Amino acid sequence: MTLSSSFSNNPDLDSWLHIHADGRVTVYTGKVEIGQKLTTAFAVIAAEELDVDLDRITVQTADTALSPAEGYTSGSMSMENSGTAIRQATAEARRVLLELASEKLGEPVETLTVTDGDVGGEHTNQHVSYWDLMGDKQFDREVTDGATPKNPDQYRLIGNPISAKGIDGLVTGAMAFVHDMELPGMVHARVVRPPRYHAGLKELDEAPVRAMAGVIEVVRDGSFLAVICEREEQAVWAAAKLAGLAVWDDKNALPSADIFEQLKNNPRESFPLADGVPQDIPVQSPETPAKAAATLSSTYQRPYIMHGSIGPSAALACFKDQGLEVWCHSQGVFPLRQAMAGVLAMPEESIRVSHVPGAGCYGHNGADDVALDAALAARAIPGRPVLLKWERADEHGWEPYGPAMQMDVQASLDDEGRILYWSHETYSDSHMGRPADHGEHSRLLASWHLENPRTPPIPQPNMGFQSGIHRNADPIYDFPDRRIVKHMVRELPLRTSSLRSLGAYANVFAIESFMDELAHESGADPLEFRLKHLTDERARVVLEAAATHAAWGAVDREDGHGRGIAMARYKNQKCFAAVVMDLSVDDFGAITLHHAVIAADAGQVVDPEGLRNQLEGGLIQSASWTLKEKVDFDGGGVLSRDWESYPILTFPEVPTIETVLIDHPDQPFLGAGEATQGPTAAAIGNAIFDAIGLRLRRLPLTQDRVREAAAEG
Repeated sequence: MTLSSSFSNNPDLDSWLHIHADGRVTVYTGKVEIGQKLTTAFAVIAAEELDVDLDRITVQTADTALSPAEGYTSGSMSMENSGTAIRQATAEARRVLLELASEKLGEPVETLTVTDGDVGGEHTNQHVSYWDLMGDKQFDREVTDGATPKNPDQYRLIGNPISAKGIDGLVTGAMAFVHDMELPGMVHARVVRPPRYHAGLKELDEAPVRAMAGVIEVVRDGSFLAVICEREEQAVWAAAKLAGLAVWDDKNALPSADIFEQLKNNPRESFPLADGVPQDIPVQSPETPAKAAATLSSTYQRPYIMHGSIGPSAALACFKDQGLEVWCHSQGVFPLRQAMAGVLAMPEESIRVSHVPGAGCYGHNGADDVALDAALAARAIPGRPVLLKWERADEHGWEPYGPAMQMDVQASLDDEGRILYWSHETYSDSHMGRPADHGEHSRLLASWHLENPRTPPIPQPNMGFQSGIHRNADPIYDFPDRRIVKHMVRELPLRTSSLRSLGAYANVFAIESFMDELAHESGADPLEFRLKHLTDERARVVLEAAATHAAWGAVDREDGHGRGIAMARYKNQKCFAAVVMDLSVDDFGAITLHHAVIAADAGQVVDPEGLRNQLEGGLIQSASWTLKEKVDFDGGGVLSRDWESYPILTFPEVPTIETVLIDHPDQPFLGAGEATQGPTAAAIGNAIFDAIGLRLRRLPLTQDRVREAAAEG
């Protein structure tokens, strides 16, 4: 048995679980709960391996004082890394506990049985519980490969529907988010950002603000501005007043050229890929095979898009006894602690960062930045906790966006309609902008505005497997020859970082849209065309399951109605997902989504409802990106500052969704949180073409895009 990579930095069994004398079991993870129900899945895994009731399990998420260091919650790796670690750790704990019980009861381990933590023997009426055996003691040993987890035929819980932990509090409004926290003596703060990128503070008359009711302190450090008040509404009013009094310089306007022109014309570093890994060798030009009967090429484009969390970011911080404690919704509390220690010139061990749920986000939004904002405010009034919340304009205008991207795709077909050659080039900015220890540099927003600023590090090309720009740029299909190239483009205008699925969303949109174009060119059914180029058996099963469940090819459709299909395997090594989308386009170009079918293979399914939520939530978010979302900006800055200028999908616009799960109890977990992003976009684009015969290649696929395409013929 290969141990989880999460044990490399956290080998002690006590880092992963604790048996309490009162019958409770705490399981520790370095991952965070952001709505993906991983705490439920982890609890199920632990209860299964330990043979205890699920209600006994509490999952402690990322906290630098309590949990194992597992980096970021990202990349659809929580189940594969932390889930596997918890399975192996709890199996090890059960082995140790049974050995202790064997000594206590005088029975061989093989004859012992466990019911809800109570251990009994075959030859005696005596029993002993886990809690009696441990009594709050430590295991004092490392996790080894000596314990074998249960076989699937022994499962009681795994694979069965489970109510999510904490769901009652969520649906009744009783659950507290970081925004709702209250501590004794707590005060409230707001930050005042510059009106645009690169603007600096020139003048400020603080006196009128300091004279306002409830104002405790105006914090000014270079161009960083915040106000602290006794009550939250006072902080809102004082921040508005402060913003009106601040005078900013007008230097360094943003480049106003079309972003896709910048992607093609700006300086860049280019790398061909081999098996998903960039190679530091010259890029060769695309070819046209001698046997090609037809060669097609297309360009697909994605604008900047934002995380669009419904609730703006928030954090609570308190300086006390030479230390700092921060509560926030960061997805990487350990790297954030490193980054904050550098900016604040504090020893890392004097800072504690605890994750508290916040507004939903898959990726790097303002959660880390607001933590530093709160800390800078709290430093001005030691001993009093400071709750700092961003406003909507802060979130929309300053969060790190998902980068704009352009994909140039070319392929050649033989005279039997098979793909002979495939070329895919992706142009983009970095997708990796999360904070960590960057030495003299920093990726935290406020650090750039201080009197002694820390500049952001220059992003380096990510040369890892299926990372960033080139994630899913390599199709899952079988082609005799392929050429995949990533271009990391420099000097682009907006701040970027990780957004759910990174480059996979746009790359799969391009690949699966182009597969439909090639199918149309060869006169083939889009499903059959894909299957003709697909030998991976699990991928074929998923694609066929989606098609079968949607009755592909057997449904008569009215004029203006269309359906599209698309599939991918996230990172070419995680969850397989296929999507069939039914929609209509009216005479005015308005697009309505009607019904979607998802089929997915995520390996062993622990929590079916949790997995469905992941896949369906991904489809909904992807549909919103695909139909609506785009960050607008000009030389004066970001223009998308509210929900009118950055619309997202509304509840009435969400299609009905059916999800088919293909369970493999004997296979490892496969990360599924980002699997439907790309297939959804392409399925929508392909359905639009099926409905009205127009191919839309620039996202978002809006009513205006339909009209433009119709006008162009």
